[in-house]
Amino acid sequence: MPFTIAAQVSYEEEIKKSRFQAIAVPVENEEAVKTFLEVNKDITTTHQCWAWKIGHQVRFNDDGEPSGTAGRPILATIEGNELTNVLVLVNRWYGGIKLGTGGLVRAYGGSAGQCLLLAEKIELIEKKKAYFGCQFSEWSIFKYEMQHQGIDFQEQYTAEGVVVELQLQVHQIPELADKIRDVTRGREQLKLVEEQHD
Repeated sequence: MPFTIAAQVSYEEEIKKSRFQAIAVPVENEEAVKTFLEVNKDITTTHQCWAWKIGHQVRFNDDGEPSGTAGRPILATIEGNELTNVLVLVNRWYGGIKLGTGGLVRAYGGSAGQCLLLAEKIELIEKKKAYFGCQFSEWSIFKYEMQHQGIDFQEQYTAEGVVVELQLQVHQIPELADKIRDVTRGREQLKLVEEQHD
């Protein structure tokens, strides 16, 4: 079962006068990664190195440090902790003493590792996109049901009724599918959206 982290955590340490600050944050998609990196852009730093993993997708950035000494060790730490949907950003403020490539690998990987140790690991619950339609008279029943189960949904009103798009945890699918069939007397059904994978 894949794991992610429950909330943002940070960790700081000083290594040979350089200050390292690691920030780990859960991310759902590349958009969330971009937003986080823009919000946390800090021009006072010497380097802002990062790595992220979302499902099978990974990216990392050495931000001017020698190739392979920052982003890759951060990514190795994420993978070593068996995490996904996580971004780790490590800021470095240079203190005047060179660390050498081995020192940099240990500093970036180590800061990221210490940071992730502080994070609460949670099971990543797979969600599926789905949709269904219903009449206006049935909508309040479904709305109550979905709010009660904590399901993320968006409704769209049409001339015929309501079209609902939702994100369901896998275990919620059978129950909601039965409810839709019952309430609409078999007229409507829950349709799952097939994800496109490259």
